[in-house]
Amino acid sequence: MFKFLKSKLSQFIPKLNRLVIVRHGESDFNIGNRFCGWHDAPLSAIGVKEALTVAVPALLQSKLEFDVVYTSVLSRSRETADMILSNMNCSYVPVKEDWRLSERHYGNLTGERKREVANTYGEDQVMQWRRAYDVAPPPIEETNRYYYTICSNPIFDEVPPGHFPNSESMHMCVERVAPMWQEVRQELLKGSKVLMVVHGTVARALVQLIEGLSNDAIEKINIANCVPRVYEFDLTTGKLIGGGINLGNPDYIKRKVAEVAAIGQ
Repeated sequence: MFKFLKSKLSQFIPKLNRLVIVRHGESDFNIGNRFCGWHDAPLSAIGVKEALTVAVPALLQSKLEFDVVYTSVLSRSRETADMILSNMNCSYVPVKEDWRLSERHYGNLTGERKREVANTYGEDQVMQWRRAYDVAPPPIEETNRYYYTICSNPIFDEVPPGHFPNSESMHMCVERVAPMWQEVRQELLKGSKVLMVVHGTVARALVQLIEGLSNDAIEKINIANCVPRVYEFDLTTGKLIGGGINLGNPDYIKRKVAEVAAIGQ
């Protein structure tokens, strides 16, 4: 009798779990098409609208729920998460901030307009800095207007000595995010429903770590703002089931991904 009841009960124990990754909404720096990185730029009005009209409807329509949310320490990440939770009527869900989920540090390119940098150094060089796996932009210098606001920002107080970057390649960003992903993965496999609201390069790093993409393949991946990407995991084996699924209008997503990929004006 006991074995029979145990067998019946096992039918109702969830064997799958889902992870959702969302890139934050447009920031003030995105408006000017500037390299942002570790500068703490707030969301723009469009970024707020993206959170409310792109992310929230897609998550509600898919009936997704969350037990915990992970963000970076940068305000554009946390603001997007707060709006998502508030408009899904689940502001009670705990939010965990971690510096390791901060955007890739763009070194001395921070604050520069991408088009102006391309006009100076050439589009090929800019694309190398933006997308090449092992190419880091020039290190940030004290003459950069954002140097001191970044270095003295108390949101980075938890960065261990020797780990504060002055520039990062995609590879370096992946190495920073990897231990964080392992922590989140353990939480997922214990059954927690996790939402991660992060940054463009961090989202790409997670995609590579989760899907096992090659370095060449991840260079070609672009992530649109506020489009939820869902992954499904087998709780018994811990393995990923299929690939990531983007929620939302395919035409809208395609257009926004193309905008992210381009250097712009």
